[in-house]
Amino acid sequence: MVAFAAAARAGDADEASMEILRDTIQSNKKALVAVNLTLTDEEARSFWPIYDRYQADLSAVQDRLLRIIEDYAANFGSITDEKANQLVDDYLAAERDRAEVRQKYRDPLAKVLPGRKLMRFYQIENKIHAVLRYELAKTIPVVEP
Repeated sequence: MVAFAAAARAGDADEASMEILRDTIQSNKKALVAVNLTLTDEEARSFWPIYDRYQADLSAVQDRLLRIIEDYAANFGSITDEKANQLVDDYLAAERDRAEVRQKYRDPLAKVLPGRKLMRFYQIENKIHAVLRYELAKTIPVVEP
């Protein structure tokens, strides 16, 4: 899921804590999806391999976001306009790629889930993402004008 990294500038201990938190979130996310999606045995057999591939692809995008946040944290005190523009471009590219991953898996998921469960899956994903983004936003300071 979205990796928490605003504290990356605080040092190695915080980086280790962020990795533990990220692993915990990813494990709990799968459990949260499982509990809330209520799949039949047949649906589950087909769904979980697709879900695992989806999460792997999504994780690659989230790792990029982590690096962007770490870059921001490393430059926070002395960020230039050029660096700020680069970070905005990198962030928007990561967000675009996140949407592309979600779109890429829409049809494979639709083949194994009825429409209402497909919608519920994306709603669950959106809610988890919103909570994580909120938590992340609380820790990232806004750049000074």
